[in-house]
Amino acid sequence: MNRRPSRLRRLYGFRYAVRLCILAATVAGYFAFPQSFSVLTGLEFFRRFSWLHVLWAIWVLDMAAQLAPSRRYTPLGSLKHFGRYYRAPSDPGGEERLSRSLAKNDLDSANVLVVWMMIVATIGVMWTTDILGRRGLLLAAVVFYVLDMTFILFWCPFRVWIMKNRCCTTCRIYNWDHMMMFSPLVFIPSFYSLSLFGLAAVVFLVWEVSLLLHPERLSDDTNAALRCAGCTDRLCGRESRLGRENCTGQEAYAGQETCAGRG
Repeated sequence: MNRRPSRLRRLYGFRYAVRLCILAATVAGYFAFPQSFSVLTGLEFFRRFSWLHVLWAIWVLDMAAQLAPSRRYTPLGSLKHFGRYYRAPSDPGGEERLSRSLAKNDLDSANVLVVWMMIVATIGVMWTTDILGRRGLLLAAVVFYVLDMTFILFWCPFRVWIMKNRCCTTCRIYNWDHMMMFSPLVFIPSFYSLSLFGLAAVVFLVWEVSLLLHPERLSDDTNAALRCAGCTDRLCGRESRLGRENCTGQEAYAGQETCAGRG
C-alpha cells in the first residue's frame, strides 16, 4: 500500500507553508510598515507599488484557477461543476438519492452562510466602531486565507459540524472559499479590496449557477468521478484500507465502485 502523500497533497502542503509565511509577513508589515497598507485606500493601488500588490496577484491567480477547468494544480472538488469532469455512474438509483440529498445540502449550505454572515457582521461592527481599521481587515482576510488551507488539509469545522460530507471532493461549498476569506474587505472602499471581493463573487456565482443547472455534477450519487475509487487527489490523506472502513451507508449502497477506497 502506497503511504506516500499524493502529488496534490504535497503541493497543498507547500502552499500551506507559503500561506503561513504570508501571514507572518502581514503581521510584520502591520506593525513595522503600516504605510505599505495605503494601497487599501481608494485608488492608491494605481499610484504606488507595495508588497500587497504581490499578494493581490497571488489571490487573483488563485481565483482564476477556479474559473479555468485544468486539473494540473487544482483539485477535482473545486472543478466538479465543469462538464468535462462529470462521469455517469454505472449503479442504478443515483437520481433518486440525489433528489433526497439536494434538500439537505441546500439547508446545510444555508446554515453555513448564516454562520458566516454572523462572523462578517461582527467584523463589520468592529470596523464601524474603529476597533478594526483597514490593516486589521486585511489581516483578518489573511487569517481566513490560512484557515482555508488548514480546513482542507487537517480538520474542517464546517464539514464536521454542519455539512457532514465525506471529504473536500464532495463538498457543496468548496468554491465559496474566496468569497468567505475576502468578505472582511467588503467594508473597505478601495480598488484593492473590492476587486478581490468582486472576482470572488464571480467564482461563487459560476459555482452556484452550475449547481442550479447541473446538480448531478456536484454529488457522488450521480457523478462517479467524485467517489473514493476514482480519487487521485487524496487531499484527505487517507489510504484505501482506511477508506473502506469509513465508507458511509450511502456509499455502500452505491456499490464497490464507491467503497474501493477513500483516496
